[in-house]
Amino acid sequence: MDDELREKLNAGSGAYFSAGSLLARIESACQLIEVYDTPQWGKLLRLDGCNMTSEGDEFVYHENLVHPAALAHAAPQQALIVGGGDGGAAEELLKHPSIERVTLVELDQAVVDVAKKYLQQVHRGAFGDPRLELKIGDGAAFLRELRSQYDLIALDLTDPVGPAAALYTVEFFDSCQRALRPGGALSLHLGSPYYQPERFRQNLRDLASVFAIVRPYLVFVPIYGALWGFATAADTLDPRSLSPAQLDTVISARRLSDLRYCNGEALHAGFALPVFVEALASAGKINEAARG
Repeated sequence: MDDELREKLNAGSGAYFSAGSLLARIESACQLIEVYDTPQWGKLLRLDGCNMTSEGDEFVYHENLVHPAALAHAAPQQALIVGGGDGGAAEELLKHPSIERVTLVELDQAVVDVAKKYLQQVHRGAFGDPRLELKIGDGAAFLRELRSQYDLIALDLTDPVGPAAALYTVEFFDSCQRALRPGGALSLHLGSPYYQPERFRQNLRDLASVFAIVRPYLVFVPIYGALWGFATAADTLDPRSLSPAQLDTVISARRLSDLRYCNGEALHAGFALPVFVEALASAGKINEAARG
């Protein structure tokens, strides 16, 4: 129906929401960008017909993309986001008091422009923070040419199709690994283990071929309509090693009082994988010593 926003999760399943009113539709050089004011989620961003983020649930995705790795790091100072033109991941990273610089590499200037105009409740002014450095360009090329290193790298990407496909490869993960400082970590989303099991498994397999410690975790993301997979990948940093009490201590010490999803219990629980996800992870050949 014309008044519904539909998105396929695979060939046989999908999710839909009432569309409400269309606020913007822009054909950029890269993609179709749409913003709807929806009854359920407030302003909702879609790229090429896929739900990306919304005012109502953005904290679920962005907090879980950023904070498991950031809280496990003793004092992250330099961070890189590839993608993330809505500003939500940047806003979460900038909450950490030790952060000195967040570099955001977004392919499409039009996404940033739309976010600045319509998605203030997603980025919450992050684009105006002097610690944020915005670069428009290809993330793979940026990392190939990179001379700096980062404590944290967050891949806030669309699904691995079209231009984003090159950012879900062993070659690109290797570029990320070389761009991390000792003790640093990469974080990203993996897709749904229910609806996209092969994508989930392949991402873990590719990460495990580059990094010593790969930690998948699960979160239900409302506008994706599914249980969604995330992972941290590192050579020494292990977010799963922190207890709920330790996580709460770090959250309190860093004065992260405005988190809406993440507390010690919720974060720690995400790393508890159901049997069928453990099977996918094992098929992905995650380092057994690291998983211990």
